[in-house]
Amino acid sequence: MPNDHSGSGRLPAAYLTPGSSSFAEFLGSHAPELLPGRRTPPATVLTNEAPHGTTIVALTFPGGIVMAGDRRATMGNYIAQRDIEKVFHADDYSCVGIAGAAGIAIEMVRLFQVELEHYEKIEGATLSLEGKANRLALMIRGNLAMAMQGLAVVPLFAGYDLDADDPAQAGRLFSYDVTGGRYEEHKFHSVGSGSLFARGALKKLWHEELSVEDATLCAVQSLYDAADEDSATGGPDLTRRIFPVVSTVTTDGYRRLSDDEVGAIVDVVVAGRMDNPGGPQAPLR
Repeated sequence: MPNDHSGSGRLPAAYLTPGSSSFAEFLGSHAPELLPGRRTPPATVLTNEAPHGTTIVALTFPGGIVMAGDRRATMGNYIAQRDIEKVFHADDYSCVGIAGAAGIAIEMVRLFQVELEHYEKIEGATLSLEGKANRLALMIRGNLAMAMQGLAVVPLFAGYDLDADDPAQAGRLFSYDVTGGRYEEHKFHSVGSGSLFARGALKKLWHEELSVEDATLCAVQSLYDAADEDSATGGPDLTRRIFPVVSTVTTDGYRRLSDDEVGAIVDVVVAGRMDNPGGPQAPLR
């Protein structure tokens, strides 16, 4: 933002003028160069030169959602980071997971967090879950030029819908494409390079009566299957004690499971894979 050089110590007029409840619109009007999508696209494709995040999974259970992500970031055929975080708190009743260009994705998530907080301060009310999903779509669309150069961001958004008629069906999931297209998913979904394998595991394990404990176990199992088939997805690192990030959103709000809690789930999964490397089997009937 431009500084006030008058020596008065007062905030610039832009801060004091009533305006939009959208922080992204405010930033676009007064400091557009700070928006992620306003950068000049690189002259060449940078797909293999920037760290990329990979697999995110999310699934519903009666009364909420679980979202989990592995911890690996890759740069071409190299492991760029072993403990990157890809699942973030969006606000008290929603979360967002990132796949794609890691640096731009994390910056976009931070802007999204400020956007939701700014709206609540200006309007005195929380934005609806549909509204949050739409705001994120606009941010993704703003990154289209970078996406065309290989620096795409493809998040997965989920939350607890406070306006839902049936609290048992209040957990909702939204996926996106690089153009900002927004799609509501049902039951479960995954994004990232290992999503095909994770989604196959979720299809096998998900059912309508999952408890929150079983849903978190299901999420970790699906990430394990993704890491088993996709080199860009990191499995649990038992020697370094690096585990997936697992979060839940229920009527009580957002909660990230501690490393000890996730570690206990991982120990169960790994012990089961010792006897059955393919993982648990779904009944045929």
